[in-house]
Amino acid sequence: MKAIVDVGKCSGHARCVAVAPHVFVLNSDGYNERAINPVPAGHEVEGRRGARACPERAIRIVEDGEESEAGR
Repeated sequence: MKAIVDVGKCSGHARCVAVAPHVFVLNSDGYNERAINPVPAGHEVEGRRGARACPERAIRIVEDGEESEAGR
């Protein structure tokens, strides 16, 4: 599973990290450090909660094996 962040929509609220610190990493300005965040095994629920916590809806979850538009 991956959490894909639309960095153009990220407004730096940091709710994702507050809910899912094992999944999301912020840069020094408080924005998501990575567009593609691998969700560690055992932290899938945390990753989904982090995505739902984003008020900008800048994060989507891609299950393993699903087609991803990231990097296109």
